[in-house]
Amino acid sequence: MADASKLFRLKVISPDRIFFDDDVEMVEIRTTEGDIGVLKHHIPLTSILAPGILTIKGIAGENENKIAALHDGFVEILQESVTVLAESCEWPEEIDVNRAKEAQIRAERRLKSGDSQVNVARAELALRKSLIRIEVAGKLQAK
Repeated sequence: MADASKLFRLKVISPDRIFFDDDVEMVEIRTTEGDIGVLKHHIPLTSILAPGILTIKGIAGENENKIAALHDGFVEILQESVTVLAESCEWPEEIDVNRAKEAQIRAERRLKSGDSQVNVARAELALRKSLIRIEVAGKLQAK
């Protein structure tokens, strides 16, 4: 169980729901500057998020850590709280692996085509998002 003196409030909000709202010991997220881990009393920071895995550790009253696929957004880190405004966020059980694999194949095909009409940045982003979904869903199956 989490040590109450180490807990801070984590809120993850997406356009369609409050994805997560509870006290935690640590959160790991990917920003455009790299991966960061946040503990209570972290220096205040605001950053842009990049597609990656959200890892939540030491959830109050629970013994397990949680992971989710986090796709773009912003994070505000204060000493007693962290707020994530996410474009989208998905728990492993919410991910349709077949759909993610199809998106991966489409993105790879667009990138390999050599077609000058292909928006490379958009195709690379689609590929990253599909790979993150596949990885997060795979971690659920590995349990």
